[in-house]
Amino acid sequence: MKQVNDAAEPAGAKRAGRASMVGAIADWYDYFLYGTAAALVFGPLYFPGDDPTAGTLAAFATFAVGFFFRPVGSIFFGHFGDRIGRKRMLVVTMLLMGGASTLIGLLPTYEQIGVAAPVLLVILRAVQGFAVGGEWGGATLMAVESAPPHRKAFFGSVVQTGAYIGLLTATGAFYLFSTLLSEPAFLSWGWRIPFVASVVILAVGYWVRRGVDDTPEFRSAKADGKIRKVPLWSALRENPRSFLIVVGMRLGENVANYMVLTFAIAYATSSAGVDKNVLLIALIVTSAAALFTVPLIARYADRYGYYRVYVFGAAAGVCLAFPFFWSLDTGSTAVIITATLVVLTSAEIAMAAVQQPIFTELFDTEFRYSGAGFAYQFTAAVGGGLTPLIATWLVDAGGGSGNWAAGYMAAVCAIALVTTVAVRKRIRAIHRPEESRTRVARAPG
Repeated sequence: MKQVNDAAEPAGAKRAGRASMVGAIADWYDYFLYGTAAALVFGPLYFPGDDPTAGTLAAFATFAVGFFFRPVGSIFFGHFGDRIGRKRMLVVTMLLMGGASTLIGLLPTYEQIGVAAPVLLVILRAVQGFAVGGEWGGATLMAVESAPPHRKAFFGSVVQTGAYIGLLTATGAFYLFSTLLSEPAFLSWGWRIPFVASVVILAVGYWVRRGVDDTPEFRSAKADGKIRKVPLWSALRENPRSFLIVVGMRLGENVANYMVLTFAIAYATSSAGVDKNVLLIALIVTSAAALFTVPLIARYADRYGYYRVYVFGAAAGVCLAFPFFWSLDTGSTAVIITATLVVLTSAEIAMAAVQQPIFTELFDTEFRYSGAGFAYQFTAAVGGGLTPLIATWLVDAGGGSGNWAAGYMAAVCAIALVTTVAVRKRIRAIHRPEESRTRVARAPG
């Protein structure tokens, strides 16, 4: 077996962490731009009609298309990531994502080119989904597989932190131009600037990712001849239960995430009469806070265990679903910002900050990119991708009330809670906090 130089690992872990974070910023900036635009501008520009709800549903349908291409991307990039390396795939995902987003910013509207406009929008959204389907698995493995044993949650959390920086940047860009420009100017050309600007973030991310090596665990597996011919099939055959665990645990986090980050904007503006900038400010504040809360929660999990953090997050999602929608109905800026911050931090961030080491360790190294990546993105398709559509339909069926949508969020978080409790022994076996505390106590400095 080829031995990896342990002395070099801390520096390598930091480089891998930086590459994972910068790449996640680039990819998720582009991805969240689309979600915000779908809630605010894509309906009237690409799906015009007399019924605003129908336009919003159509825009969210294109939003969902990206999610359904995520599993496809995870299969493609996972296959080659498990066979030739994590690094190369991450460079490709970034180029695809940045290129698609730039083209969206240049895309003519329905009024200009007719039905070709929404068709091209759907195609570009599919490319985004395909690219991000390989992003999470590769970026997570780059960070987690390079991390010291007692800091895997902390290093893995850089992917989530990068995602929130992407959200902060995307939401901030939309807020800036929607505030500085008049409504007609923003709808005409202002919304395009954040999409076209993604080429700058892309260039920085590409430069950083090209400068890192593949992970020690992958290099060791390759040196030992453990590379599988069809990694996904090996993962399905040898770790079938792990797929169900990832799906069950992640559903709550994913639904809570897109219920708050995407659907709440459309609900608050259309049903509750709240100005769109209130929601954008709430997301900006929460994203900024996440830059501190994500690593802090991950550090806590490394020290005291992944299980207690994840089960708390799932339970918080159940308890806070209805209060969150009630806060939107108040129309109060302070209440909405506070509720958004509390719900995302207590529920979604708590689960997301520790899921990287849990989900990756459920699969063996030689088919981890394929196995964990596909399970993660499959859940994203059936959870996050459909959440705005389902929630929009539930609010319409409920006569404009958000209670049914809140019930859906609570129910799915309950599934995550039950799944986490059911597999608590396996989660605790992945990370034993008492051993982590011993390693930390013995570490120099």
